[in-house]
Amino acid sequence: MPTANPRVQVTVDPELAAALAEIDPAPRSRSRLIRDMALRGVEAEREHREAERRREAKEFLLKIVRRETDYDPASALAAHAEREASV
Repeated sequence: MPTANPRVQVTVDPELAAALAEIDPAPRSRSRLIRDMALRGVEAEREHREAERRREAKEFLLKIVRRETDYDPASALAAHAEREASV
């Protein structure tokens, strides 16, 4: 079917075939199912990265509290102000 959007070719190897069958063994459109799975996968990856970013931030804060890392609030404020001024 013609489309204004670019297309990609995906090889349905055994692993992908099993994933497709698990979601919908008889989809009306295999292309639509693959597209939907790709979009869900991107959202899951975003959530994973955000959770990892929060975990790393918490760990950094805990290191400050436990005095396992040097942290100078005045220097941090100055660096933040400098960065904001350059934006």
